[in-house]
Amino acid sequence: MSEVLLLSLSLLLFSSFSSAAVAPPQSYPFGISYHIDCGGPTDSTDQFNTSWLSDRFFTGGSTAIVSEPLRFRHSQEKTLRYFPLSSGKKNCYAVPNLPNGRYYVRSFTVYDNYDGKSHSPSFDASVEGTVVFSWRSPWSEDLARSGAYSDLFAFVSDGQADVCFYSIATDPPVIGTLELVQVDPESYDSGSIVRDFALVNYGRLSMGSGQWGPGFSNDTDLFGRSWQSDADFLSPETKKSAKEVTTRSTIIAGTERSPNYFPMKLFQTAVKAVGAGALVYELPVDAKLDYLLWFHFAEIDPGVTRAGQRVFDLEINGKNVKQIDIFKEVGSLHAYSWNYTVKNLSSTVLTVKLATVAGAALISGLENYALVPVDLATVPEQVFAMRALKDSLRVPDRMGWNGDPCAPTSWDAWEGVTCHVNKNGTALVISQIDLGSQGLKGYISDQISLLSNLVSLNLSSNSLEGTLPSGLGEKSLSRMDLSDNQFTGSIPETLTTSSLQLVLLNDNLLEGRVPEELYSIAVHGGAIDLSGNKGLCGVPSLPNCPLFWENGGLSSKGKIAIGVSSALIFCVLLLVVYIFCIRRRRNDYDFGLPQDLMSLYAKRNRYQRQKSLMLLEMESQHAKALPTPYTQ
Repeated sequence: MSEVLLLSLSLLLFSSFSSAAVAPPQSYPFGISYHIDCGGPTDSTDQFNTSWLSDRFFTGGSTAIVSEPLRFRHSQEKTLRYFPLSSGKKNCYAVPNLPNGRYYVRSFTVYDNYDGKSHSPSFDASVEGTVVFSWRSPWSEDLARSGAYSDLFAFVSDGQADVCFYSIATDPPVIGTLELVQVDPESYDSGSIVRDFALVNYGRLSMGSGQWGPGFSNDTDLFGRSWQSDADFLSPETKKSAKEVTTRSTIIAGTERSPNYFPMKLFQTAVKAVGAGALVYELPVDAKLDYLLWFHFAEIDPGVTRAGQRVFDLEINGKNVKQIDIFKEVGSLHAYSWNYTVKNLSSTVLTVKLATVAGAALISGLENYALVPVDLATVPEQVFAMRALKDSLRVPDRMGWNGDPCAPTSWDAWEGVTCHVNKNGTALVISQIDLGSQGLKGYISDQISLLSNLVSLNLSSNSLEGTLPSGLGEKSLSRMDLSDNQFTGSIPETLTTSSLQLVLLNDNLLEGRVPEELYSIAVHGGAIDLSGNKGLCGVPSLPNCPLFWENGGLSSKGKIAIGVSSALIFCVLLLVVYIFCIRRRRNDYDFGLPQDLMSLYAKRNRYQRQKSLMLLEMESQHAKALPTPYTQ
């Protein structure tokens, strides 16, 4: 943003401020809030019972104390975090685990010569990838010494709120406090504005009162908004004739209601014109932007009892945009709010005039929000992949790999990263990573396969280890230089399906057979260098691969050979078993007597024969001794 924005921010100069920490009523459905004391070492509670968290969720930087701490009433305003160039050009507060929705974001920015250099820094600040504040040196004296609060409404859609700072030249960005409060997603007419804009506060005025709200008084605003006096915005001509109006009534209908939850106190005071005069407000703006104006009214004058008694025209930059009759719209003691969008400004001052038609013009509050177009963001899955690479490659802090890799588009992308708009013009994508000779010592995360638009990858001359991810190069990659590292394992087959024209894998510890399709890159006009890998084989200029061994394991031929051999051995064993079983089956049908029985039978036969011979001989001798009856 421009210096005009700094003028707007300076209107919110230091006073005893704290965050919206008053406990909301049970009917308020949004309870998420963070109040971070940037640079603060411990948790604390201020006089308004706000619980401040010690410094956390930052990506880098150092802490400091303002040079004149006694000037600041609250402890959280006396400390700060700054981001020297050694932490990188881009640093962030990344608040995690947030429900998606709309958030009120407020910060306190202070310099106060904390570094003794008397040089207020130049830097930009972004929320969710959109630049919302620009600080340019030199700051005004009051701004530099006292600091300023600034706030906006923005949507969080990825569960994490990124508030980032980008150094201009060599200046270190600074921040004193950071607060996030979840609000109604339908607030401030988000249905028509949609989510294409961040609402940056250029003035939130409470007519007829001093500054109030969280941090300035005990008055409650459920969104955490602070309201400032309108006195400095009244034109010199009308300041003398404007009259303050107040009511003691504590029953004003239509307040504290969804979706905007405007506080009752806003409608208990007002400013009205004297007689038939007009009220004129002059609001500083950046003419390059459009603005959303919210007007707040309540008929708190007991003398107005019917429609038509108080009527006035609302003119913006000389254009009559609406005629207001509060009583006609809502009656007495009832809040009435109306909004209008101003476009195509030609001046750095936006003029609001309430011209009396009947009675006297009256107004309770006025809010002026710049409609800052939301910048394109990187495709979420590629953000996830890049954060995984940041961790696996151990990218040093000095490179500033924080927040969105590509957004805001007005800043440089992460160091060594090139981005472009996708074909639909709806998001940013990663097209190139160049981190050669950066002293990296990690490995390549498997999530690199999510970078579907990556054309060029250079990680050469580092000390990277591990294997090459299987998904590397399967999409749009055409140039890859991973030379002079310590990668091990084989070359993944996915490299053969890519559109690679340059492959430099030399001077690593790779092994195994080189896919022929990969080596053919050189044949088709590309370039490939695989030298310095003693374990690679199988293509010209490299050794032949062992017949049955490749890529640190069995080759496909080796597996086939083992399979065939196993089958043959199995067949032989099967044949042996078969023959044994056949022979055994034949023995089962042999009816011959067993050998033992045959031997016993032979012995018995010899005994019988011997016995028969003995009997024969005895009979023969007996016959010789006895006379026959036929002889005398």
